[in-house]
Amino acid sequence: MLPVVPLALSLNGSSDAVAGASTAVFMAATVASQLGTPRVLCLWGYRAVLALGCALLGPPALLLLLSVDPVPALVVSAVRGIGFGLLTVSVSALIAELAPPALLGRASALNGISAAAAQMVGLPVGLALVQQFSTGSAFVVGAVVPIVSVAAVWLLPDVRPAGTPPGERRERLPGTVLLAPCLAMVVVAAAFGGFSSLAPIAAQDKTPAASIALVLLSAAMVVGRYVSGALSDRIGPGRMLLPSLLVASAGAVLLAVAVRGEVSTVFLSLGAVALGLGFGICQNDSLVTVFSAAGPRRFGAASAAWNIAYDGGTGIGALSLGVAATLGGFPIAFLIAAVVVLAATPITLKR
Repeated sequence: MLPVVPLALSLNGSSDAVAGASTAVFMAATVASQLGTPRVLCLWGYRAVLALGCALLGPPALLLLLSVDPVPALVVSAVRGIGFGLLTVSVSALIAELAPPALLGRASALNGISAAAAQMVGLPVGLALVQQFSTGSAFVVGAVVPIVSVAAVWLLPDVRPAGTPPGERRERLPGTVLLAPCLAMVVVAAAFGGFSSLAPIAAQDKTPAASIALVLLSAAMVVGRYVSGALSDRIGPGRMLLPSLLVASAGAVLLAVAVRGEVSTVFLSLGAVALGLGFGICQNDSLVTVFSAAGPRRFGAASAAWNIAYDGGTGIGALSLGVAATLGGFPIAFLIAAVVVLAATPITLKR
């Protein structure tokens, strides 16, 4: 659904800024729900919150069959974003609850690999459904998958987060712990959000090229998370943030070259691979860094902080780069993404 909704808005006559805003609204609602998810987890437990997240993420997509005008589409995106926020925080925190500390990096990597693998299938399939049938077919599939996923929720162990013991003051995560990993996550996620939302529009004359690039992006994310997970358990968390940003920035530069004039399939693919690799490495290393610093009593808060950085960055990137593309063109938008990612590298030196 991530590339389909902006494309549907564009095909319906909306501007690139409005198309990017659909992802931005989705992610803004995601972030808003993530702020309250740790408290809800303590009250209801993981299974109930995950089931609710699936219910809010899936069925509302069917309303897009009625209209893809800007206002209804943005409202639906907001509702779906709430469900997505519940899911992302709950899944990441549950992994940290269940995994032994010595295997946290690899366990988090497996979680990320499953998400990236789903994107590797889902992003191009969504575009293929639009190309071969209609946007409506993609909306139906986007509604059905989360509904079916509810069955998997009840196979999970009935676990509740470890809360603060009675009489003890609730500890908060210090901002110094969150700054480097979350800032790195924000800037790389912004580049990802802009590319995933705008690539189908930038390459409308070469839709297969956009689909291939999205597949390569997700495949590279899988590789990045796997490599990062294996290394973080050996060398410690936080050591791969700098190289991940450098690789992602280089990828954004290649994307800017790819969409200058006639779209270049080769540069589009190379840029997607580099961006995906850097994004995957940054995802896992930043997540393990936050969890390691938080401790078991604050897994929910750590998961919320990291997911807010991820999803907030994705939304910010989709909106801001959509506006940049409207005002200056797609090459300018991707160059801005590259500069912003590169500008964040100094903070990674202070782990």
